Amino acid sequence: MIARRSTSTRYAVALLVAFLAGLSAATAHADVLVNNGSTGFAAPANQANEPAMAIDPIHPNVIAAGANDTIDEPWCNAGDDHDCSYSTKAGTSGIYFSTNAGASWTQPTYSGITARGCTGVPGDSDPCVETVGPVGTLPNYGERGMRDDGDPGVAFGPRPDAHGHFSWSNGSRLYYVNLSGKQPDFTGPDPFPGFEAVAVSHADDLAAARSGSNSAWGTPSLSSTQDVDTFSDKPQIWADNAASSAHFGNVYVCYDSYTYDAATGAFNIPPVNVGTSHDGGQTWSQTTAVSADYEAATQPGYSRVGCTIRTDSHGKVYLFAYQQPPQAPAAPVTGQELMMTSNDGGATWSAPVKLFDANDQCAGFELSIFRCVLDGVGGERNDIGAAPSVDIANGAPFGLGATNQIVMSWADGGSGLGDEQVKFTTSRDGGATWGPRRNVQRPTNDRGYYSAAAISPTGRDVYLVYNAYTAPFTESAEGPANAHPSVGVMEHASIGPLGVVGPFTVVHRSPSGDARGSTQLNLAAEFLGDYVYAAATRTYGIGMWNDVRNAADCPAIDEYRQELHEEAVATGVPTSEAQEPPTQLPGEDSGDEEEDEGAPAVQAECPAHFGDAGVYGATIPDPTP
Repeated sequence: MIARRSTSTRYAVALLVAFLAGLSAATAHADVLVNNGSTGFAAPANQANEPAMAIDPIHPNVIAAGANDTIDEPWCNAGDDHDCSYSTKAGTSGIYFSTNAGASWTQPTYSGITARGCTGVPGDSDPCVETVGPVGTLPNYGERGMRDDGDPGVAFGPRPDAHGHFSWSNGSRLYYVNLSGKQPDFTGPDPFPGFEAVAVSHADDLAAARSGSNSAWGTPSLSSTQDVDTFSDKPQIWADNAASSAHFGNVYVCYDSYTYDAATGAFNIPPVNVGTSHDGGQTWSQTTAVSADYEAATQPGYSRVGCTIRTDSHGKVYLFAYQQPPQAPAAPVTGQELMMTSNDGGATWSAPVKLFDANDQCAGFELSIFRCVLDGVGGERNDIGAAPSVDIANGAPFGLGATNQIVMSWADGGSGLGDEQVKFTTSRDGGATWGPRRNVQRPTNDRGYYSAAAISPTGRDVYLVYNAYTAPFTESAEGPANAHPSVGVMEHASIGPLGVVGPFTVVHRSPSGDARGSTQLNLAAEFLGDYVYAAATRTYGIGMWNDVRNAADCPAIDEYRQELHEEAVATGVPTSEAQEPPTQLPGEDSGDEEEDEGAPAVQAECPAHFGDAGVYGATIPDPTP
């Protein structure tokens, strides 16, 4: 007797047939602006950075991306013309969609709390008053007393049905993770304890999400453990997207969980926590993968930053993080890449394994902002360049053809200032052993400072993207045009039948731009963010990077940054408060009063495109014969 297939099985078979039939080679698309909603805006509302990206496994032409996006922030002319400040209410988590494999992008307009109307006029008598109006960032946060705060991550997974069962035949669910702050004057219940939380939104109807419908997005849920002194940071998200997995449909969020010590006025070294959802992002369970006191005896002061989480075709979870040394002048710069695994869907974790040494790019240190910088005085901070970017060939969406080969990339400063390297390695045995740690930037004098790697689902191709500076470290923030040249580079390598990764070749290189035209909101230094991103399908790869080709250098800002640097060197102490926590509590001003009084009035003294840094992407068809 032949058993009759269930309806769900028939749907799955039909979906598989349609998926295989729909695979086609992508067309190359290079230098496509992703955050196109803020075109024509003024600083600081004209910038986006720290891109994240996800491809829908069952609709490979559909891509979602996120970024820190200041489109809804007030312009520098609003309020004090010398102080470009964040709104305490408007969000900064931008969302973008492509339905043609990255050939073009749309940035939806939703409704929410916005400071977009605070364009200001010359003078200091026009403070910003936020309103409810159009936003280019995630909706549904203000209603809960929350503010979407950036550090984005996106992932596609299967949609659960009414009974909680996951199947690609139900459709896709898009998840978006970000940091969340609080609305300062919210009269409802406190949305969460502590200073900053990690929240996850999801959308099932992508057509509605692209059209700007707030209702396309569910209510954000908290995926972090919070206490009264908690500041959660640096989240990354992944959905188990291979139907062959024992934990298919699980969603994982890794993040750092800082604790504020009021006695010392500082944040303690954080554990790496993981939130796991078994119900499509509605509720979350918590585990600690790396404890706060790990290595405290032998490496005091070391911290964990820049986590990445992935799954193989069987559902084994892999978590990677960088064990970072203290960042300070003359501090040690050698850390380690760590790996933890879970065989039970994130319920428990193996002890951390030190894979190999990695090195901060901290030979250049800017005392004025007390951060490592790579390009020169007043330059772009480099906090987590050595953090690992990881991907696994898990055969998504069905597990077909999975090799479960792991690829990893990071940017390394071990060779010293001026000889920074983009590193790559791979493992074919679940992380037990790793291949040579290769320098892959091209040309070799590119000074890479963020990188990301992606492997195609069947382990056929590797795509790698990185940002790089192309000039030596400069000892002055002032100087000729393009003194701090920055580019985005995308590379490809073919993988042989035994998993051997061949040579990398450059498949795209962006136009150069001067990073001095980017800025922190306190104006004290450049800002391009902490991440780039890569993803791959069976027929193409795509990379995204931070891009300053449109950013205009402002000599008045260069002079200001040089003055801050010289004062810091003379006094031996920072002259500008840090741009972001954990060194700064939410609500604190980004700089002291003396700093604000000495800063230029940006819209009066700078070119219109000062601050105009954005996110660009390139799609590369599979070039493997």
